[in-house]
Amino acid sequence: MTLIPKPQEGEYAPYTIMYIGLLPDDGQVLAHLQDNLQTMLSFIRSFPAERLTYRWAEGEWTIKEILVHVSDDERIYAYRALRFARGDATELPGFEQDEYVPYSKANERDIEDILAEYSSVRQATLTLFKSFDADALKRAGVSNDHVMSVRAAAYHIAGHELHHLNSIRENYGAG
Repeated sequence: MTLIPKPQEGEYAPYTIMYIGLLPDDGQVLAHLQDNLQTMLSFIRSFPAERLTYRWAEGEWTIKEILVHVSDDERIYAYRALRFARGDATELPGFEQDEYVPYSKANERDIEDILAEYSSVRQATLTLFKSFDADALKRAGVSNDHVMSVRAAAYHIAGHELHHLNSIRENYGAG
């Protein structure tokens, strides 16, 4: 598997250390993405259907909404990585995650549909990052007013998923 060194300070928005910091400094972010996909799929399938649309507190997202959010975020960060890897210097805008959730209609969808999409997005992400050489991984651009390297996008994606996996465990317990 391709080794991708962990990004250094200055390659990512300061707030994203909460995600990047969840990963070991072993360069195996792509292996972690693959392993975490399997962990997430198994974990989510352990929940009864009615628990997937339950809100642990008012205004919080359901498990289905979290899963679609993680896929949305991954798509956006992979797109940013592609643009920067290809040398596109266009500054990219941010996105408002809370506005995406109601439009996703996640709670109306079948869980296996959501998990199939989740898996497809992950496979596309893995294929994309495997295609980048060392120079591409070091390239950076600006999105949402912050510098981000291509490799930082990979670590953001992996850490963001872990953050939400931990949140589901904490707020929804075991399935």
